[in-house]
Amino acid sequence: MGKKNRFGPGFLVAAAFIGPGTITSSTLAGARFGFGLIWVVVIATLAAIVLQEMVGRFSLSTGMDVASALVKLSERKIMKYTFQILAFTAIIVGCAAYEAGNIIGGSLGLNMLTHIDVTIWSILISFMAVFLLIWKNYILIERLLIALVVLMGLSFFISAMIIRPDFGEILKGFIPRIPDNSQILILALLGTTVVPYNLFLHSAIILKKWKDHQDIPWMRKDTLLSIGLGGAITISVIVTASVAYYSKSLVIQSPVDLSLQLAPLYGGKLARVFLGIGFFSAGLSSAITAPYAAAWTAAGLFGWKEKDWRFSLVFLTVIGFGMLVSMTSLKPLQLIVLAQVTNALLLPLVSVFIFYLLNKKEVGKYRNNLLQNILFLIVFLIVVLINIKKFF
Repeated sequence: MGKKNRFGPGFLVAAAFIGPGTITSSTLAGARFGFGLIWVVVIATLAAIVLQEMVGRFSLSTGMDVASALVKLSERKIMKYTFQILAFTAIIVGCAAYEAGNIIGGSLGLNMLTHIDVTIWSILISFMAVFLLIWKNYILIERLLIALVVLMGLSFFISAMIIRPDFGEILKGFIPRIPDNSQILILALLGTTVVPYNLFLHSAIILKKWKDHQDIPWMRKDTLLSIGLGGAITISVIVTASVAYYSKSLVIQSPVDLSLQLAPLYGGKLARVFLGIGFFSAGLSSAITAPYAAAWTAAGLFGWKEKDWRFSLVFLTVIGFGMLVSMTSLKPLQLIVLAQVTNALLLPLVSVFIFYLLNKKEVGKYRNNLLQNILFLIVFLIVVLINIKKFF
């Protein structure tokens, strides 16, 4: 097979959501509610597959990324300006919130390894992200970090197998129910799996990997396999956390406690070291990806070039906001969860943009058919209902 047919973009997206936010949110979900919120991950994973497939199909059939297409295919100026403002606001807010979680997650990882104050590491990671984005030659570093993130994710998966949980009880977790005081974590699990900026990022990197509509079957396989694996790893974190904390009535009191669930695989001391490295890798790699995705989305919406000063201003703003928020008095784990919740709240708006584009005549025979529109609407309604449930 030709080089263009190899897997890739979907796994970058999966590695992006298997980060500090996913590990923290799913660990807290397992520790507080046992297997009870596994169904949320299943729905979120299916939603991610549906939406990522839609943007991939759009990009390969039109040759345009989602951000630039929102502007180019707008039929009226008022619609064009509306899309620009709403999409820009949604992505900037989402990426900035996510960046705060990324920076604090990476800082917690280094804190586990060194015991140096998290604030100092937050500043250092922020400047590292700025340097790497300005330097632009960070692909090798990012690939190394992503490899470490994937290793961390697989470690949870292996740990879930080692502890031999009660699979009958796990299956009960696939039945939707909303335990008392679980709404925040339900939103966090949704927002950490279906990340709005990943939809724009996926749309852009697909065009760098594949050529046209003939590669849509490869894109679908890539998306299904990678996002499905990411969902399985997330469920394994809930399982390990449930066995380590919920079944023993233990409470997570500090970030260091997160490593307890990896003890069956690595032992107590090594588990802490490994999770620290994993958190740092996940935090830094996402601290690069989130502002870069925000800048490219803005460039697509407004027609900027990468060398445009406004391109740099966008990613600097996202990193700066993330650094400032990460230095607040909020508890680190609470801050990471809130970052994921922000993305869940923005997801319905971004989903509408995707739905609009996939029903444009410019997509040709690859635009949504009736079944695909029905599937999207089911996903959309579930996402909206989960958001509404938080407030009513």
